[in-house]
Amino acid sequence: MSELAIRISGVCKRYGSLQALDHVDLEVRHGEFFGLLGPNGAGKTTLISSLSGLVRPDAGTLEVMGHDVVADYRNARRNLGVVPQELVFDPFFSVRELLRIQSGYFGIRHNDAWIDEILDGLNLSSKANQNMRALSGGMKRRVLVAQALVHRPPVIVLDEPTAGVDVELRQGLWHFVRKLNADGHTIVLTTHYLEEAQELCGRIAMLKGGRIVALDTTANLLRRFASHSLKVRVERPEVAVALGGRVTDDERVEFDFGGFDDVEPLLARLRAAEAGVTGLEIGEPDLERVFLEVINRA
Repeated sequence: MSELAIRISGVCKRYGSLQALDHVDLEVRHGEFFGLLGPNGAGKTTLISSLSGLVRPDAGTLEVMGHDVVADYRNARRNLGVVPQELVFDPFFSVRELLRIQSGYFGIRHNDAWIDEILDGLNLSSKANQNMRALSGGMKRRVLVAQALVHRPPVIVLDEPTAGVDVELRQGLWHFVRKLNADGHTIVLTTHYLEEAQELCGRIAMLKGGRIVALDTTANLLRRFASHSLKVRVERPEVAVALGGRVTDDERVEFDFGGFDDVEPLLARLRAAEAGVTGLEIGEPDLERVFLEVINRA
């Protein structure tokens, strides 16, 4: 068996004058927790739709667990579970009925034991016999996750799974997804909550204009692109700005620095210029800063 859960090679897709995907090459290994990030319109959803067989690319190949999504669609789809960004559900069935129907799409009968395990893991057991119309938006999103898992796929794609979900539901969802990943499932996540991607993903690809503009481990991206920051509250902000700082939304002045040895010389310069430092805060590198830097450079 190939060591790759997903292989994408030379994939292109154009809609009229829009080049949605431009020669995308990407490999995701078995058991990875992989992040796919990008601004709106970068091509993330088109790439996921191509991977799941909903969109036919103009060029290139996509494979899931070694199965070509065009030439061997049935087996590729059996190995893939996709949680869509949109809340799509059938309002005429209960949660359990919906999961039984979803099982049937993959030829799986007598699947209640696994359905019960999924419902328990997603804290949906108490909602199992409720009609989908009666559920909150956050609970409906959990049902979408359950639908993606009902046929036990080794590869799971989560497209903005926590959009519109409250903090408690979000934490519960990530606890369950982490367990799936620990059990050997490959997870691909797209999200606009960059702190989630930083905490969860071992590797990250960033898309812009249909092209991959960065691909590395999360740790390496933070080391390569993000610097520490020193935010100071000063009596004379114009002096601090003249020394290379920038005014933040909360009326402090922010400086970037590479290592902690740079902090004291920077504070010494502020004292010498009589900026009047009254408070300071040191910020660690984060993925949001990396993302903005990479996207603005590309």
